[in-house]
Amino acid sequence: MNEVEHFFTLENILDLLNKYQSFGLLPGILLPFLEAFIPILPLFVFVVANSAAFGLWLGFLISWLGAVGGALCVFLLVRKYGQRRIFNFLHRHQQVRRVMDWLERHGFGPLFIMLCFPFTPSAAINVVAGLSRVSMAQFALAVMAGKMVMIFAISYIGEDIGSFFREPLKTIIVLAVIVILWIIGKRIEIHLNTKTGYKQRKRERG
Repeated sequence: MNEVEHFFTLENILDLLNKYQSFGLLPGILLPFLEAFIPILPLFVFVVANSAAFGLWLGFLISWLGAVGGALCVFLLVRKYGQRRIFNFLHRHQQVRRVMDWLERHGFGPLFIMLCFPFTPSAAINVVAGLSRVSMAQFALAVMAGKMVMIFAISYIGEDIGSFFREPLKTIIVLAVIVILWIIGKRIEIHLNTKTGYKQRKRERG
């Protein structure tokens, strides 16, 4: 663990991005993508490095694409192979079952909130969501919106995390983004659920 922390410093990641700049945006996307599979990797450092190397908005977009792509891949892999022996112990674990049932009942809301925060164990959330009956649409919506908030906050605040507390405007902006995306996400979820329910009733009548 200490070796990982020693290697994946901001300076080393910036050197890495500079070394492989001939590959364009790919290294910047690949780093947060890999973090979804290897959660000990420092997503915070990757996001800050992308913002420093590519600028705030492009760096944010690169980090968001990588993080969302990785989370969706983990979810789909677990959803496809979740019944295999390797995941049996998780299905039987009482705490995991409790979280799965909670996610199935509430859908978008709790997933979005948990994924908004940079130090939430998002890898565990991806796995548990994949094992649950949460729909792909609900998970994708929560991941895209939640990661957008989290990565925007990290990119916007940058290295100086203390500025989040010292500068009220930054705090207000981040909180406003969370509220707006939560409202939009809930409206889309309601629309999807209504549409799904309508189709199901139509099939039952037909």
